[in-house]
Amino acid sequence: MNSSNHFPKSKLQKIMGRPKKHFVPFLLLLALCILLLLLHSPHPNSISTQTLPLYPHSIATPIFSLTIKVLTFNRLNSLTRCLTSLSKAHYDPDLPVHLHIFVDHFPNKSKSDIDLKLQESLGILRLVDGFEWKWGQKIVHYRTTNGGLQAQWLEAWWPTSDDEFAFVVEDDLELSPLYFKYLKALILNYYYNSSNFSPSVYGASLQRPRFVPGKHGNKMLLESTSGLFFYQLVGTWGQLLFPKPWKEFRLWYDNHKAKDIKPFLYGMVTTGWYKKMGERIWTPWFIKFIHSRGYFNIYTKFPDEKSLSVSHRDVGVNYGKTAGPDSQLLDANSFDSHFPEMKYLSTMKWYDFCFRDVVPGRIVRYLNDLGSILPSVQTKETVLLVSLFGVPDTVTRNLLCHFERLNIWNYIFFGPATDFLFDLARRGYPVIDADQFLNNIRSSESGRIQEPNSRFMKEILLKAYVVKKSLEFSYNTWVLDGNMAFVDNGLFHEPVDPADNFFAGESLDLFFVKASPSAHKIWTDAFLHDIAVMVDKDSLPRDSRNFASVMTKQMEQKGIRYKRFDEKSLGMEIGNQNLNQTLETNKKVVYWVKELDVKSIQKQLQEMSLQELLQHQRMLNRVEPGPQSVLPDGKHGPVLDQSIPVPDGCHELLKQPFSNE
Repeated sequence: MNSSNHFPKSKLQKIMGRPKKHFVPFLLLLALCILLLLLHSPHPNSISTQTLPLYPHSIATPIFSLTIKVLTFNRLNSLTRCLTSLSKAHYDPDLPVHLHIFVDHFPNKSKSDIDLKLQESLGILRLVDGFEWKWGQKIVHYRTTNGGLQAQWLEAWWPTSDDEFAFVVEDDLELSPLYFKYLKALILNYYYNSSNFSPSVYGASLQRPRFVPGKHGNKMLLESTSGLFFYQLVGTWGQLLFPKPWKEFRLWYDNHKAKDIKPFLYGMVTTGWYKKMGERIWTPWFIKFIHSRGYFNIYTKFPDEKSLSVSHRDVGVNYGKTAGPDSQLLDANSFDSHFPEMKYLSTMKWYDFCFRDVVPGRIVRYLNDLGSILPSVQTKETVLLVSLFGVPDTVTRNLLCHFERLNIWNYIFFGPATDFLFDLARRGYPVIDADQFLNNIRSSESGRIQEPNSRFMKEILLKAYVVKKSLEFSYNTWVLDGNMAFVDNGLFHEPVDPADNFFAGESLDLFFVKASPSAHKIWTDAFLHDIAVMVDKDSLPRDSRNFASVMTKQMEQKGIRYKRFDEKSLGMEIGNQNLNQTLETNKKVVYWVKELDVKSIQKQLQEMSLQELLQHQRMLNRVEPGPQSVLPDGKHGPVLDQSIPVPDGCHELLKQPFSNE
């Protein structure tokens, strides 16, 4: 009921007074000021483009469960410290947190000190029986035989739903009171927030980031500021596991164990660990799996080398003697001052096993996308455009290995829209989806470019369009085929005659375009249209059906000056007709025709004493791509940092198949 109904109109006017006319302009001005303040003040529900709130209110709180998996054996004092820290953490009364304690048994075959071992086990069991857990179920699993650290980890969890998470804690860990709040924030922001989710993220580690598993294990170089980032390495000192990747790993592990396939990754220190310790450890298996899928883990660097989970590195499987805590624990007073806000995927750094900065998801599908990719890959204003049409996946991996070995980074791959191409993009390599790229060009050209009726036509047109875009940025462009192996990087350092803009090698299918105003004037839309017409006529002989041959014919018809590479001095061809060859002196590249099979390529490289170029027979296994969903568009991500040193042996990882082998 309106309150004015209690008073006659005359009384209200006496109490409140009549509005004076000279107040009207003032009231209008006041209303206008209020309106302007409302328009320019931030919306209460707006989200920063750089960070997310710790608990995003825009996400409906999902129903999920978290189970702590505590792994213990015979370290009573360690377990006491660990459980005490867990019990003192700050939990959410509306979200049950279950506790599963896995107590390993001493080896039954050991006959020495039986009574002492029985007393140690009894002490552990009395502790866990008397330990009160208020925030969910407490379940104790006491083994009848010794499982070891590997079995403890692998058998601790099989998710029963996609909304179940496990946090694995070894007994010599101590947790911050803030650890649960942080885990919850990570789950909400990087699992349930659909706009910030990636299927390539398998979990999060709460330990201090400190180790690089590339050969010789270089210490990672992190910025002094705190923050979240992605890193492929699993962190066993407090690891949160997402359900789907863990299930995938367990099935992968079963397949490998059943076929007696070892978790060797050349160039990784973990391979040496496995050779020394065998099945007592589990991390080499998981690292091999992560490498095969291209997955990443969430890490956080806090100031002053603090962390939410501290390992006291007590004597056990991993340490022959107690080494002491690896970092300082964040206390309850650190929440406001030291807890970083959750970042968007597109603003976070991504690092591989060698702690190299990578930019996942750089897939070019539109011509304008090259505007962000080309500057990010160019080196000394030069770009390498590499065709993967007709190139076996194993040869591409080998080519990547050569680029790594020779410190060549300024390349872009392009090819048909295959799982392998998208998998390369997920792993941080820049790629062009040729099918989508050309379809979008045809749409924008309003039918001036006919639909390519062959793979050959697609390849030629794409190269021509990318060269044009590269010239717009004043970048030199090398256009080359992926069916080759580089002896050294001297090819790209050959002196260029300043009088010429174009250089061709038809046998190598190698073409170079020098960035110059005169080249830019030649490489116009009309020039591209003439190329399309020529290729569409399909009048070229079979041995001239490559980009270099098309360009030389086009330039000869138009009277454009170009220069030929001295192919005999640059390269050496291998093939079924050229057996038992030795590498000739001063050759910079070895190449072969697209039709040559991979086994023949490998055999002949070995005969030429170049077996290190295709060293591992395991490369012949098929690629098994990870999720087809790609990560955030790389054009919004950071530029590759070429200054990061590469640990010895890191290029050997590229020789490993991205597969189940």
